[in-house]
Amino acid sequence: MADSYIVKPFEQPVSGSIRPPGSKSLTNRALIIAALALGKSKLTGVLESRDTEVMIESLKQLGLSVSHDTAAKTIDIVGCGGHFDANQAELWLENSGTSIRFLTAFSTLGHGTIKLDGNDRMRERPIGDLVDALNVLGAQVSCDTSTSCPPVTVEADGLPGGQTTVAGSISSQYLSALLMTAPCAVSAVEIDVEGELVSQPYVDMTLGVMARFGVTADCPKVGHYRIDRQQYQAAEYAIEPDASAASYFLAAAAITCGTMTVEGLSHHSLQGDIEFVEALEQMGCRVNWGANSTTLSGADLHGIDIDMNAFSDTAQTLAVVAPFADGPTRIYNIGHVRHKETNRIHAVVTELRKLGLRVDEKDDEMTIHPGPISAASIETYDDHRMAMSFALIGLKVPGIEILDPGCTAKTYPNFFEDLESLRSS
Repeated sequence: MADSYIVKPFEQPVSGSIRPPGSKSLTNRALIIAALALGKSKLTGVLESRDTEVMIESLKQLGLSVSHDTAAKTIDIVGCGGHFDANQAELWLENSGTSIRFLTAFSTLGHGTIKLDGNDRMRERPIGDLVDALNVLGAQVSCDTSTSCPPVTVEADGLPGGQTTVAGSISSQYLSALLMTAPCAVSAVEIDVEGELVSQPYVDMTLGVMARFGVTADCPKVGHYRIDRQQYQAAEYAIEPDASAASYFLAAAAITCGTMTVEGLSHHSLQGDIEFVEALEQMGCRVNWGANSTTLSGADLHGIDIDMNAFSDTAQTLAVVAPFADGPTRIYNIGHVRHKETNRIHAVVTELRKLGLRVDEKDDEMTIHPGPISAASIETYDDHRMAMSFALIGLKVPGIEILDPGCTAKTYPNFFEDLESLRSS
């Protein structure tokens, strides 16, 4: 794409329907689990993005047979039955947090030296808590520097199992990585979560995908999981549209007082980010839940106080809806997003202030006050969600320029084309 993208305001409220691409979170979980299964699995409705590509490329380097039909949005993958024999591999994960964390745990099931690394931002994203938890289970994993961040080296020789503890306050991906790998350990695995677990719905999602491939985990009490040795079985698995991606189009309806239908997502979605719909409903929007779709109509917006810990990937989206409300909106309990693709609290606050808005920043929250919005060029910090969310302000305000719009390729390469398609719908 070009170096920047100037958003042209919509002359009319947004009206239409869309089916966003497949969920990144579900796609990468299904890829890991299908790779561990016995037999050949087919994934349908998969996401085509850089995050998916780096996961597929890495699995191939580890000796897995993976066939990706981008036109049909399908992946055929022959599982390794829980153990693979790659003697050596160097995996490049760019800035895909799910990929490097899931593959670090996955790599312990092999035999040989496996190195995992990524770009400069990835080398700032913590992984030490996962490394420590795996080592307690008998793995040999190390961070190559003293920062507790990638690059990571795995001296793989299977995962013995046992009991371990993992921190829950930085990322739920650590727990998800352990849960998905645990059934392939030599003996049962018990995991205790230390501290508050952020983004609990993503763990529920992980358990849901595991169950679809024939594996169950016991959770006898909050924060404690037990997974007996089990064998994943190959399956055909349909990926839901991405609820995080859907948030941008629902927010477009809220901002322009239009009506938007998202196909393929309902109140029963596995994805916790579907809660974003209820956040917009709290702000005054009207929602109609269908059996396999969700329709939202905009209305006069009201400021709210909202805990977005469980669906924090949509916090940026709500932050750009907030300036159009009749009072301040406080988004809190999201301190862990400072460890995402960028420091998302500080980045959002910085760019909203650039637009002339008053925004208050605290360690784990931000409060956005409505007010006049000025034209500005928006830095995106190599964060796909900064680009997609701030583009929505340009639907109402002229002169909004999105810098480095190509960063959306991480999860939604065709985002701007899909946004523009609503102009004529």
